[in-house]
Amino acid sequence: LYFSAQEGILLFYHIKGRQFEMNVCADISQPISSLIFSPDYTVLLLVTDQGTVYTYKPAHGGEAVKLLETCSSCFLAADFLTPGNKYCVSVTISGEVQVWFLEDGTCLSKLNLDIEVCV
Repeated sequence: LYFSAQEGILLFYHIKGRQFEMNVCADISQPISSLIFSPDYTVLLLVTDQGTVYTYKPAHGGEAVKLLETCSSCFLAADFLTPGNKYCVSVTISGEVQVWFLEDGTCLSKLNLDIEVCV
């Protein structure tokens, strides 16, 4: 079970029967608004309240890697484009939809909806 604390800490609970163990996976020091697993569960996207997207690879451990950072408007949501886990799509509060290459954070495409997005 992965979840985040208010302070931007990604935590993992390993639960087996009545036993559990909690591990700190990453500390990004920004409140995390959503966690999204890739379809094959190898990559976890961490979206922050401040408009930054990080990737975390559970099998590799280590720290979360900053992938995207918005300047003009905060990310409202992000998700993987399937099949696979090479691309993600994000939407900002201002209504800009973007497609990203996850390997290096390159923005591949943008579409402005010309409307403020709330959900």
